[in-house]
Amino acid sequence: MSDAVHPTYRPKDVHHFVGSRFLSTCAMQIQSVAIGWQIYDMEKTALSLGLVGLCQFVPMFLLTLPAGDISDRYDQRRVYAWAARALSLCSLIFLLLTLFGVRSSLPFYAVLVLFGAARGFAAPSGSSLLPFLVPLERLPQAMAYNSSVFTTAVIAGPALGGFLYASGEPALVYGLCFVFLQTAAWIVARLQGRRFTPEKSLATRGERVREGIRFVRQRPIVLGAISLDLFAVLLGGVTALLPIYAADILHVGPMGLGFLRSAPAVGACLIALYLARWPLQRHVGATLFTAVAGFGLATIVFGFSTWFPLSLLCLFVLGATDMVSVNIRGAMVQMATPDAMRGRVSAVSMLFIGASNEMGEFESGVTAAAFGTVRAVVAGGIGTLIVVGTWMKLFPALRRVDSFEDVRKLA
Repeated sequence: MSDAVHPTYRPKDVHHFVGSRFLSTCAMQIQSVAIGWQIYDMEKTALSLGLVGLCQFVPMFLLTLPAGDISDRYDQRRVYAWAARALSLCSLIFLLLTLFGVRSSLPFYAVLVLFGAARGFAAPSGSSLLPFLVPLERLPQAMAYNSSVFTTAVIAGPALGGFLYASGEPALVYGLCFVFLQTAAWIVARLQGRRFTPEKSLATRGERVREGIRFVRQRPIVLGAISLDLFAVLLGGVTALLPIYAADILHVGPMGLGFLRSAPAVGACLIALYLARWPLQRHVGATLFTAVAGFGLATIVFGFSTWFPLSLLCLFVLGATDMVSVNIRGAMVQMATPDAMRGRVSAVSMLFIGASNEMGEFESGVTAAAFGTVRAVVAGGIGTLIVVGTWMKLFPALRRVDSFEDVRKLA
């Protein structure tokens, strides 16, 4: 498929889209540092941090699949723009709660539910938009470029959030997030690119959602890649427990928490830049399993570490290996998906991966409360390694994938 097939292709649309994702991601990362520290400062329990993830997971779980169908039936640009505006509303409410000195965690949890609902719409609409802005043969490189900028935001966001919070300006944190998210919504609403006109269908929304689930389930390579990331994230998530490590194990305070949150993104950004310049050509299936195994090993070492530089190094490796798996899985899903189902398939993928981040945070908080923080992290890393071994046996076709073109042919 050549560029001539896409007369609406404009490179600046890709740059504008990636810029909007940078702003929205940076805002959410900045905000996550402030929320995590505020709630832990109020409650002083691992379970309270787990509830941060649960409050976002429940609405995301309920809304992501219907949001994927909406993204297939309406313009993804409008859906994503309205979702970004809803996210900015949450930042505004957090700002007001902070300015009025609210010391109860319950209002913050309530806003996190609304925040999770908005993310449920933002995830499938944002993830399914990029293939409409570039020719399909350029998609892996465009995704690597998007990932590199995304992870730059994940680097800058937590560090900036930690610095602002440590300087005694939590209200400024939420005000900045509000501005970033409003700007992101304004940019996305004005994107051009290729449009998809859905065919009229008598199928109900429930039938269309089930069609998206069935599409993934009937393709072992796609199902294997998505579910592998699901269980790796669910078991190996340490993000929710980083405030405990910063405060009670490594003793580095909110600024140290910002560096801990940024370290995985540094590794991810470097790998994303490498993949944007030199995309994977061969052995992508085997590389996927190797990367997820590396993720599990890095999680185990981090769990035992009490030395701040070693902890940063482990998180760096964790982020680098995670970026490899994200890039491979994302390219596989988009290569295998027709235009008519991009929103719904992206919704299934984001439900598996995006919402599992929050469920992983809740799981980490519960297990840490029951068995201790270090044991919870180490057990999660061991569980990830077990999943890798099991998935290699359950999905041999995924292990044997040599190039992304193989996925396209099999689809």
